[in-house]
Amino acid sequence: MKVKVIPVLEDNYMYLIIEEHTREAVAVDVSVPKRLLEIAGREGVSLTTVLTTHHHWDHTRGNAELVHLRPGLAVMGADERISAITRRLAHGEELRFGAIHVRCLLTPGHTTGHMSYFLWEDECLDPPALFSGDALTVAGCGWHLEDTAQQMYQSLAKILGTLPPQTKVFCGHEHTLSNLEFAQKVDPCNNHVQAKLSWAQKRDDDDVPTVPSTLGEEFLYNPFLRVTEDAVREFTGQVAPAQALEVLCRERARFQLALEPSQPQVGALLALQWGLLSTPQKK
Repeated sequence: MKVKVIPVLEDNYMYLIIEEHTREAVAVDVSVPKRLLEIAGREGVSLTTVLTTHHHWDHTRGNAELVHLRPGLAVMGADERISAITRRLAHGEELRFGAIHVRCLLTPGHTTGHMSYFLWEDECLDPPALFSGDALTVAGCGWHLEDTAQQMYQSLAKILGTLPPQTKVFCGHEHTLSNLEFAQKVDPCNNHVQAKLSWAQKRDDDDVPTVPSTLGEEFLYNPFLRVTEDAVREFTGQVAPAQALEVLCRERARFQLALEPSQPQVGALLALQWGLLSTPQKK
């Protein structure tokens, strides 16, 4: 199994997954279809399927055009709001592309219909791969929640958190630097956070992606996976994991707001979404 990491838009990733024996290919979160097809052509593969993690525009904007360019292409996901979807998937469903197995993991929180994809290959010593969209990112998660914090906690701790620690995590965005800067604020004495932040700064300077991480690494520095740890409980003032996660998401929004003073419309939207601005009182 070969994974092509394709940076697109401002900070998104789409992926091309290649079965190296059959030369069949599967794409994840298509936002720039012509670029995807160009890379598939260079690799000499046959693109048969699109796996979409969730319905947000930056993860689905290319689906309709891609289906038009490649009639018969399957577009799969869990949410009927996904553009050009041809097949809805269920939690625990398994797909097969040559020697590649795909287990579909419903991971609501960021959206109610978010699906993550866990892949492994027959008779292969390489570690498995997780395409987590916005459910889990390097050192963070999709902290704007359409679902409840309790549901997000279940997705992170009980579904994704139980996968093998060597699993490679391919997420939907390059948010690693700001995620780690926030993680350092949450847990300033964490040496793993500091080391990963230094590494990510070097990658950023070199304009190189920070994906993939591994699930085992995420448990060392990702505060959203460490809500039962003392440092995170102290920062949030909460003991219950879901409540701690909810505070983390709200504080992550505040942190992002402070990073984006030059984008007042984005900042105002974040503030309203998380109740960081008071609404005018009706007279």
